[in-house]
This record gives sequence, structure tokens and C-alpha cells, in this order.
Amino acid sequence: MASKRAITVAYGDGIGPEIMEATMRILEAAGAQIEPEVIEIGKKVYESGVSSGIRPEAWESLRRTKVFLKAPITTPQGGGYKSLNVTARKMLGLYSNVRPVQTLQPFVASKHHMDLVIVRENEEDLYAGIEHRQTREVTQCLKLISRPGCEKIVRYAFEYAKSYNRKKVTCFSKDNIMKMTDGLFHNIFDEIGAEYPDIEKDHRIIDIGSALLADTPERFDVIVTLNLYGDIISDIAAQVAGSVGLCGSANVGDQCAMFEAIHGSAPDITGMGIANPSGLLNGAIMMLVHINQPDVASKIHNAWLRTLEDRIHTADIFVPGKSERRVSTSEFADAVIERLGMMPQHLKPVSYGDARSHAWEPKPLKTRPREEKTLMGVDIFLDWGPDNPNKLAEILHSFENPKDLKLTMISNRGVKAWPDGIPETFLTDHWRCRYKSAETPGVSPINHTDIVALLNHIQEAGLDFIKMENLYAFDGVKGYSAGQGE
Repeated sequence: MASKRAITVAYGDGIGPEIMEATMRILEAAGAQIEPEVIEIGKKVYESGVSSGIRPEAWESLRRTKVFLKAPITTPQGGGYKSLNVTARKMLGLYSNVRPVQTLQPFVASKHHMDLVIVRENEEDLYAGIEHRQTREVTQCLKLISRPGCEKIVRYAFEYAKSYNRKKVTCFSKDNIMKMTDGLFHNIFDEIGAEYPDIEKDHRIIDIGSALLADTPERFDVIVTLNLYGDIISDIAAQVAGSVGLCGSANVGDQCAMFEAIHGSAPDITGMGIANPSGLLNGAIMMLVHINQPDVASKIHNAWLRTLEDRIHTADIFVPGKSERRVSTSEFADAVIERLGMMPQHLKPVSYGDARSHAWEPKPLKTRPREEKTLMGVDIFLDWGPDNPNKLAEILHSFENPKDLKLTMISNRGVKAWPDGIPETFLTDHWRCRYKSAETPGVSPINHTDIVALLNHIQEAGLDFIKMENLYAFDGVKGYSAGQGE
């Protein structure tokens, strides 16, 4: 008998302990060769004063086993608490979130047919969680997208499609609006996609893409997208398939992997014994494939399909007159265990085979020539109460600017308010003042000393500057967006 594989297990909170207990019973009955190391995370840890929701000794287990089976947890709202899911993904470098979604008609009600995989970038985007309150009326959240992050997730999606004989990869972005951040993602998708000529490629703007996913999901095969979009559309897809309670999730990095259900801790039904363990069970099946136990994974998956075929359903998918029996969380686990070794009669049986043979070694990130970076100006953001941009421009023109820095625009929430603003534009107390110099490619007309001098003048004028963003050109190409109406 093969030696058991150590894994780290967290029972979580909310419905977490209930569905983890059911899942672990199924794994044991199926003969999974695992040695669980149980750690405590979540609500109790938060309440003990650990704002991350996980203690240092738990990290030691994760770094040792490199495999994490995690039940849902509750992240307290507000108060400086950080999402443990996001923290774990970023701390362990789990850049790829893989969420397969299938319809199981007619045994789980759905109006559609789908068999797709969502590959979601897992470390960047708005989920960097960098937020600031800047004025009494305005807060900000930074959307950070990196070239290496885009390259890793896009290549992962194409390699996944290649390994599992998927025919098409679709990119979802919003690059018609966020031309630099989402535009980078789309450009890298096109760049890397050209290396896979046998795989069909297309792109959808996230809003119409989400609508098509809800309406005609059969048109999609593999979807690769950014962090926030992927979080949203995977729940849409799961609900269209029948229930968010059915779908599991793999979070994969070069060194470690975490497996979980896609749903949350559902505190409203905690302790009622009605939660569907299928999402976590499917996450555990993906874990078994990852640790090279594909036969056990296939056995459990087929038993689960057979249970659904026999119309033994938990409350979330139970339909009177169509379902045979409504069962509790524990009873559903019993039913799956009873069917271990059986095959589905109507749904397509699953055979993972030697799935680890699909594993691929991450390629080195592309090396790119270093671009010449030229400082061309600065955006200075002010907290200023009056709603008259002409008055603000008058104050800013009351002192001499360093060198040839010139005030070219004042915007409010991204919309140009000066010069030539219109009175209908709604204004808040958050102002962006754009200063630019001669845009000569390859020449730095200004330096940081000039910007510091400008900030001193602004302070002496009694204005409150709250942040600044330098305006750069890279090899003469502008590296900043125009204001709306500029």
C-alpha cells in the first residue's frame, strides 16, 4: 500500500464543520491515502485577536504539506479584518483559481447545458485590498495588474485546455473602459494565445460575456479572466448549473495548492444539518487528482453522480415531485458511501486516469527589454470643499510653477471639470489636478525635485493634497489615461 500523503485540513466555521465531516467520511470510506493535519482558522481565531484569521503554527503545517483542504470560514465585516481566503492565496502564491462547472440534467434542475472551466487570476486586481478613505466623501480601491501575473494565469489556462483536451479559451475583460489594466490582460492573452494554434480563442467584454454565460453557457469551454470578474462569473455559472453548493475549487500555485467549495460559510443555516457537502467534496476530488490518487477521485466522483441520479438531494437542489428523497448533510454522505464502486447510469462516468501526467512545468516568464521611463508630469489629488473648479484653478495659478510644469486639467471622479467643464457634472470634494510638461520622447523635462517644489507651493496656498501619481512615458509611449472629456 502506498504511504499516506500528509494534507492540512481546516474545518472552518458556519456550515464548514458539517460539510467537512461529511467529506472526510467519504474520503476515508473510498480509501483515500491521506494523513490529515488539522488546523484551526476562521471566526474563533479572528475573535482571539489574530486579524489574519490564521495562527503562525498553521502556516508551518501549510508550508510542510503544501496541500490544503479548507472548509468555508466567516470573515468578520469591518474592523481591519482581512479575508483569509485572499491572504492564503497570496501568501502561498496560489495564482490560479480553477472552477469546473457542469450541468447534471435532469437530475439537478437547470435550464441550460454547460461543461466549462473558469480559470481566475487569484492574486491581483482589486483583491489586492489596497483601499483608502481620502476625503469625507470619497474612498478609493487600487486595481493592480502586473504583466507577470497576467502571463502566469493566461498560460495556465491554455495549458489546462491543452492537457484536458478543451477546444477553446475565452478571455473576459473590460478593456473598452480600463484600457491600461484590463487592456494589458487582453494583450497578453492575444500574445500567449498565438503560441497555441490548435486552440480556438476569443474575447468578450465582461458584461456581455456574463450575460451570454447566463443565457447560452454551452458556447464556452475554458474562460480565463481577472480576479473580481472570475469570482462573480463562477457563482453565476454555478447557480445556472443548479446550485452554488455543487461546485468545488482548486487554488494552484507552483509550490502549494488549496481546495475548497466556492460558496461561503452560510451562517443562516449553521447547525441545521441541511448544507450540501458537494462543493467541498468536489474540491476534495480535485485534491486527490492533484496528489496523484486519480482512481480514488474517480470512484468518489462516480458515486456522487450516481447519488444525484438516484435523486437523493439536499435541500438546495430538492424539487418536490422530481427528487426522490430529501436528505441531511450526513445522510447525503451516507448515500455517496453506499454507492462507492457504482457507476452512473445516465450521466457520463468520470475517469481521471493518470491525471498527473497532465502536469506541466511552468515556463519562465518572458524577458523583455527594459523600456526608457520618462517623467512627463504629475496628477495631484486634493481634498477641497467648494464645488467651483474655476476657483480652484485660480488658486493654483496664483503661484509660479517649477520649470515648465503647466496645469492642464482638473477632474472630479475622473471627469474633466476644468477647463470648459459643464455645470451638469456632479462634483464631490475629491479633485485631480494634472500638471504636464513638454512631452518630448526620451527626455525627462522634469524631475522629482520639481514635483516636491510644486507640492510645497500647493501646501503654502492652503490646499490639502492627499495623493499624487507621477505621469510617465515608456519608450515615448504615454503610460497614463486621459481624463473623461480631456
